[in-house]
Amino acid sequence: MNGVGAIKTAAEGLVVSNPGILGGTPVFRGTRLPVQALFDYLAEGLSLSYFLETFEGVSREQAKAVLQYGCDRIIRELGHEGSA
Repeated sequence: MNGVGAIKTAAEGLVVSNPGILGGTPVFRGTRLPVQALFDYLAEGLSLSYFLETFEGVSREQAKAVLQYGCDRIIRELGHEGSA
């Protein structure tokens, strides 16, 4: 296999990138919902509750875990592991 069609995961498997789903756009596992939608909603000042009401295929636990993963990764990249 040359890796072109490889399925990738992130955030402990909560996020999947599959070339056969939205051209490989990272989505919440088991959905076709781009993870970027969560960040876009929050950046626009919309609540997590509103996001979850709009996209019923994602649980609160999944969304919170993805957000925590992003935060943890930033902290690790900046070398502040003990700050969280």
